[in-house]
Amino acid sequence: MNEPNKAVLVIGAGDATGGAIARRFAREGYVACVTRRQAEKLKPLVERIRADGGQAHGFGSDARQESEMVALVDRIEREVAPIEVAVFNIGANVRFDITATTERVYRKVWEMGALAGFLLGREAARVMSPRGRGTILFTGATASLRGSAGFAAFAGAKFALRALAQSLARELGPKGIHVAHVVIDGAIDTEFIRDNFPERYALKSEHGILNPEHIAEAYWQLHQQPRDTWTHELDLRPWIERF
Repeated sequence: MNEPNKAVLVIGAGDATGGAIARRFAREGYVACVTRRQAEKLKPLVERIRADGGQAHGFGSDARQESEMVALVDRIEREVAPIEVAVFNIGANVRFDITATTERVYRKVWEMGALAGFLLGREAARVMSPRGRGTILFTGATASLRGSAGFAAFAGAKFALRALAQSLARELGPKGIHVAHVVIDGAIDTEFIRDNFPERYALKSEHGILNPEHIAEAYWQLHQQPRDTWTHELDLRPWIERF
């Protein structure tokens, strides 16, 4: 079977936002290459995309490890299709009071939220630059813009990711690569929110939490933008959120 000549790579393709992004691009003919540390957790997503008529491949990889990221990108380029779009969607959202934030916690959150984003961005740039095209999208959060009590580690990582996106946009834009940072400001419709924050989840009926499918549509629209009107930073939040 002939593979389409373009792939979307989603790092951190979970059951909500990342999966929705992969499905959205697959509907447009992109081969969805999705990753998590445990490949078996990707099976339902891959099967759903294929059942809907799309093409998908799941890869188990640790985005914090340089050698694994290099190998992942090389494998997709060699065996699947050129990577047209790369999406970094690792969350790393944890809450610890500052005196309870160990060095191990801070380092792990930084590795997941910032270092892994750098590795994805660098490897995507490596293969996209010679082609003179491509899109790199980074998922940010409220913590990308301001720190909050209990979120020193998470905000530190998200601030770093935002700075990375800005630097890459300035460097890669002239090479034809669109780099955008998406601030997700609000609760997302996930099982975690449903089970742990029922009062927040109850706002779903009022459109008070973010629908992953709607987030995915925004990512698709970013990729579709013409070069003369590229958006670098996009805020997505329910009408109910204060900002």
